[in-house]
Amino acid sequence: MEPLEIAEKVKDKFPNEVSNISEFRGQATVTLNKDKITEICRYLNDAPDLYFNYLVDLCGVDYLGKRNTRFEIVYHLYSLKHRHMIRLKTPIAQSELYTDSVVSVWIGADWYERECFDMYGIFFNGHKDMRRILMPDDWEGYPLRKDYPVKGHEKDWSGFLDVLSRAKRFKNFEWHK
Repeated sequence: MEPLEIAEKVKDKFPNEVSNISEFRGQATVTLNKDKITEICRYLNDAPDLYFNYLVDLCGVDYLGKRNTRFEIVYHLYSLKHRHMIRLKTPIAQSELYTDSVVSVWIGADWYERECFDMYGIFFNGHKDMRRILMPDDWEGYPLRKDYPVKGHEKDWSGFLDVLSRAKRFKNFEWHK
């Protein structure tokens, strides 16, 4: 099935949720309201003619100063059976930094959602383990936000000395030639 055909099917099924459909270099993008993202993803996974059984990627984007709605979550879906793909986008306002989790549809979304939370501070409702995945638990801020200081915060992270100490201890286990 062609990408725009898939996008139109989504629009026909959820006419109030699709705000835009676009195509660029043969790839279709459907921009959706975030309110029914889990329901829409469930439909894309379960419909026999679509069968998007593989969540390729889920990531956040920060458009600080470029768009009215600051954040966006991007989902790349692929059907291993039908060999077609589609991109979904859901704008996330800075005042409402949450959306529903799609882990119930694709278990692989678990780590992607945690990463998106860790890097952008976007919370996924219904995720059973929403905690940092790349940064230490006591880290302050979200490193991939555009307003995050390039060189980090002025205050050093309190766990830095502990990491240095551990690195020194683990040097004993390095492979020596």
